[in-house]
Parts: sequence; structure tokens; C-alpha cells
Amino acid sequence: MPRLNAETLAELTPQERAKRAKEVCFDLLAARPRTKDELRQALRRKGFDEETRETILGKLDTAGLVDDEAFAEVWVRSRHTHQGLARSALVAELKRKGVDAEVAARAAGEVGRDLEEQRARELVRKRLRSMSGLDEATAVRRLLGMLARKGYPQGLSYAVVREELREAGNESTLLDEAVQD
Repeated sequence: MPRLNAETLAELTPQERAKRAKEVCFDLLAARPRTKDELRQALRRKGFDEETRETILGKLDTAGLVDDEAFAEVWVRSRHTHQGLARSALVAELKRKGVDAEVAARAAGEVGRDLEEQRARELVRKRLRSMSGLDEATAVRRLLGMLARKGYPQGLSYAVVREELREAGNESTLLDEAVQD
């Protein structure tokens, strides 16, 4: 099978182009679920024209093989559980993948405040185990930075770090002073 490029695609009949586009999409979907926009971008990179791209994506959508809402729900569960990402970071990732902002927000909404706080606590506890030799200011800074990079709100991060440091036996006066400033 010849390599796909604009020249070889131009030589194909519309039916052959559609068949090749479908094969490209199936190969990508076999590796992992994809959003419609991810498939659209892949087809564009391979040189498929807009009409072929949209026709194939419409057929895949109708067949239920591409579902951005289902993708978003699975993505949120996986990334929150395994990466510890907060709702705001999940929404941002989904938007980058081409998921509609409303769909992304609805999917991330499945992670409630309680779940978000629980996951933040787990992350802080895990990280604290490797910070025993650090001074308090460095530990606080690193813990807050880690939670910020994962998208946790500042208020929640301060509260969780303060409580977890207290439970670990480190009275956090530095954090209390920072919150008051």
C-alpha cells in the first residue's frame, strides 16, 4: 500500500479516498479512544480533503465509534484517578483535545469537591513521605506547587497542605502566616 500524501490521494477515486480515510481512523481508534477533532486533525495531516474528512467523521459518529461525551467521561475518570488532576486541569486538557467546553465542564463536574479534596490529600500524603529531610518552608512550597500544577484551587490547596502537615506532626506556622498575608 503506497504511503499517503496529497499526490497519491489526488489520484484515488472519492470511494478509495473514503476507504483510506476510514482505515486511518480505525487504526487510530484501535490504539485508544479519540475525539472527533483528534481524528479530523490526523486526517488533515495525512492530506485528506475537507469533504472526505467530514464525510468519514459523520459516518463514524453515526455508527457510535466517535463520541466526544463518552470520551470526556472516560478521560476525566482516568486522569483524575491516575494523574490526580483537578477539575480545572481536566477541562483544559479536554478543550485542547477538541472537546466542546460545555461537554468538558459537564464531564469534569463528575469530580465533586469532596472527591477533589480527597485526591489532593492523597497526593500530599504520598509526597510528604519523600520530604522528611526538608525544612518546612521548602516542603510547603513544593506541596503547594504540586497541587497548583495539577489544577487544584488555591484555597483548597492551602487547607489540605496545612491539615496534612499538622497530621504529619509539623505544625505549619509558615502556611498560617502566608494565608493571613
